[in-house]
Amino acid sequence: MGILIRLAVSALSLWITTVIVPGITLSTDSIGEAILTLVVVAVIFGVVNAVLRPIIKTVGCAFYVLTLGLVAIVVNGALFLLTSWIAGELDLPFHVDDFWPSAVVGALLVGIVSWVLNALVGDKD
Repeated sequence: MGILIRLAVSALSLWITTVIVPGITLSTDSIGEAILTLVVVAVIFGVVNAVLRPIIKTVGCAFYVLTLGLVAIVVNGALFLLTSWIAGELDLPFHVDDFWPSAVVGALLVGIVSWVLNALVGDKD
């Protein structure tokens, strides 16, 4: 049940990001298609983060130390842009225009909103 709550929180965070950040678009007219797209993009974003983030942190450990962790903002933006590219390859109506500021701000906003929503919802597992 916890994974479904996290998936819903991620999808809601992505939707809020598409509303607030100008360079991130969800181009669909149907509410059902929008919800399905957001859920699929949330799954893609979760898989991309789960697979690539540990590898990037291991390989780029020196950059994390050198920048006191600020390189994580760049990495988050790049992973968000990669998620947009994968969604485009799957013909999903989700698109991030460019790296700066859309992908970086979008990734930050998704992270902050997800953190707040997860704190409010909690995990009962």
